Amino acid sequence: MKQLSIGSIFKKMGPLLGLVVLSVVLSFSTPNFLTTGNLFSVLRQITYSGLLAFGMTFVILIGGIDLSVGAILALVGIITASLIHTGIDPMLASCVGLLLGAACGAVNGLLISIGRIAPFIATLATMILFRGIAQEYSQSKPISINVDGFFNEIGAGYLFDTVPTPVVLMLLAYFVLWFILKKNRFGRHVYALGGSEDVALISGLKVKSLKMWVYTLSGMLSGLAALVVTSRLSSASPNAGVMYELDAIAAVVLGGTSLSGGRGWLFGTLVGVILLGVLSNGLNLLNVSANYQLIVKGAVILFAVLLDRKSS
Repeated sequence: MKQLSIGSIFKKMGPLLGLVVLSVVLSFSTPNFLTTGNLFSVLRQITYSGLLAFGMTFVILIGGIDLSVGAILALVGIITASLIHTGIDPMLASCVGLLLGAACGAVNGLLISIGRIAPFIATLATMILFRGIAQEYSQSKPISINVDGFFNEIGAGYLFDTVPTPVVLMLLAYFVLWFILKKNRFGRHVYALGGSEDVALISGLKVKSLKMWVYTLSGMLSGLAALVVTSRLSSASPNAGVMYELDAIAAVVLGGTSLSGGRGWLFGTLVGVILLGVLSNGLNLLNVSANYQLIVKGAVILFAVLLDRKSS
């Protein structure tokens, strides 16, 4: 029993320990790492991947997967930028973007819960579908916008002239989702469904409805990430979000959430997102080539998955 307890503690605190060790190593390796500007830059850069990873945490906790989050980000960005470009109020356009993201997630939920298609296949198909719609709608060209005020603040603003607004949005989303997952009945049902779908059905849970809501939530968070990216760059591209789904899955796995579902926590995902962001930033500061960066990231993710399998 004592060994099991120690192993459980290590599994939970391992990502945080890894982040601390990596930060210490980088602080000695490069003098620019611990500067305030660089740290805020890291936090700003991980905002969109953090939002995607939070939604992915709920999806993986129910034993699913969502490969379409990057494509949803691209589609929402293109539609939102297009609406703003034609003169629609940016706040209204942003609301449309969030609703579109939620609708895309709901499509995934319908295919998986009602259509009984495996999550991997369903979201792979919608990933291609949503990306294709974004490409066709924009004629494969980026859409530039020039706005101030509300929409500009989403991705490029600062709170108290210090903290980037996207970081504040990510942390607000984290605390709301943490409360839902830990203190709300919906969160308990998510864990129950991931533990065993058969037991969840016997217990009277509305499994199909629960899957719908989880994928809708993931889609809405993808839409929010799209608003952050579009605001920050003042443009939207149909090619945006490529490989973002893999970064999100990697952050969730690094954070200790089991790919088999039913076990994990949102704080671990937040640590996983920061860990990947710090790793990328540190490798850039050390002038490591992009090819070697991919190798290092892949090795880290493989290590995390092997630990998850051993724990399972």
